[in-house]
Amino acid sequence: MKFFIDTANLDQIKEAQDLGVLEGVTTNPSLMAKEGITGEANILKHYVDICNIVDGDVSAEVISTDFEGMVKEGEVLAALHSQIVVKLPMIKDGVKACKYFSSKGIRTNITLVFSVGQALLAAKAGATYVSPFIGRLDDISTDGLNLIAEIRQVYDNYAFDTEILAASVRHTMHVIDCAKLGADVMTGPLSSIEGLLKHPLTDIGLSKFLADYNKGN
Repeated sequence: MKFFIDTANLDQIKEAQDLGVLEGVTTNPSLMAKEGITGEANILKHYVDICNIVDGDVSAEVISTDFEGMVKEGEVLAALHSQIVVKLPMIKDGVKACKYFSSKGIRTNITLVFSVGQALLAAKAGATYVSPFIGRLDDISTDGLNLIAEIRQVYDNYAFDTEILAASVRHTMHVIDCAKLGADVMTGPLSSIEGLLKHPLTDIGLSKFLADYNKGN
């Protein structure tokens, strides 16, 4: 399972990259605004800045909701850098735009997916990634992880190439559960990845090793 980080914060991206396990970045207009990145020129530059840090795919989201607008925006985004993946919403024109980009060899990420049917349409349209939002499903008392399992089953049934990118990952157990279920990618905050490092027995064991070593010094 590939590890992506879901942020527009360059410091966090650098930290994840330095850890040696980062394989991509996802972001969106809300995350950009959170970092104070506004205006088309600044947003486009920020995408390039992210690509220059991370070794892997960077999902850059369109804001248009019509086919023509998505195509125009997506072509600009794809031309920014070879690592850019055009992020499209799971709506009718988004699926159409996905098919268009797929035919042009431009990689895509269909986002805001909340059902197996939506994931099936994305795969049929040739999406590179499909992003089911597991955390947001959990928020409404629906099992987000079950959606990952169902999409995995359908994709395996028909050998679709589309990768399942588990999005809206909130915490470390989400990461572990997604790995168990066979998600191809997870994207979440840096804390969800760093949480994998933590175990009290590791801390206790290290303290004991150091204490024993220092007895002779």
